[in-house]
Amino acid sequence: MTSTATSTGARTSEPAARRLPSAWTLGLHHGAMELRQFFRLREQVVFTFAFPVVFLFLFASIFRDDVEGAGITASQLYVAAMIAAGIMSISFQSLGISIAIERDEKVLRRLRGTPMPPAAYFLGKIWLVLVTGLLETATLLVVGVTLFDVDLPSSAGAWLTFGWIFVLGLTGCALLGIAISSVPKSGRSATSVVVLPFLVLQFTSGVYIAVDTIPDWMLNVSALFPLKWMCQGFRGVFLPESAKVLEQTGSWEYGRIALVLGAWCVGGLVLCLLTFRWKNRRDG
Repeated sequence: MTSTATSTGARTSEPAARRLPSAWTLGLHHGAMELRQFFRLREQVVFTFAFPVVFLFLFASIFRDDVEGAGITASQLYVAAMIAAGIMSISFQSLGISIAIERDEKVLRRLRGTPMPPAAYFLGKIWLVLVTGLLETATLLVVGVTLFDVDLPSSAGAWLTFGWIFVLGLTGCALLGIAISSVPKSGRSATSVVVLPFLVLQFTSGVYIAVDTIPDWMLNVSALFPLKWMCQGFRGVFLPESAKVLEQTGSWEYGRIALVLGAWCVGGLVLCLLTFRWKNRRDG
């Protein structure tokens, strides 16, 4: 009788002992799965990493004259700006489109029905954009150093500045991408909805056109979004002090960069909490 009770008690306590891993652990596993899926699609990998490199090569090769009074070449301006654009492409654009497609194909709905915590899904996406963002940034830096005479920072402080701009910019753009993924009505329309505002921001934030030639009102509108500040911050990291005369205020404004990017991290999280949906509107 005792053994039966003990056996029954063991059987009763056994399910309780089988606890699910934490959301952090599951997020790591989900991130590893996302990375495997990403690198298995060779066309996607080639397009993702080649697109900013090709645009950098084209613009930096065509516009490579010295910038008057700044002590730099136009090519060096494009390297810093394309790093920022590449980060936003990996995070905002990629997540905005891919999550909308997953929702349309009911992948999110099936995931919501599993015991996996919702936070694990988003952590997996963050790991995906972090790894791919680092790889793309490294690729652009190699191209910039070898072909366009960009000097890497020599001080730990400059690399620290690069680090917090990268982290805050990537996080804010990723959260904004998750939020905008709820805007398209279907996966088919996701590309149009996400790419258009990103393309406009690239032209008005100093990616393809130097900031000293962009009208002030356009720069002021672009200043409401992360891309303009990432471009400015990376120019401050990779260009000499003489180049800050090209900025709208004549300075790098690191404090304002941190404030705006930090605000987008908080605001992006709030937008995600308010707008994110696990299924399409037509599914109820």
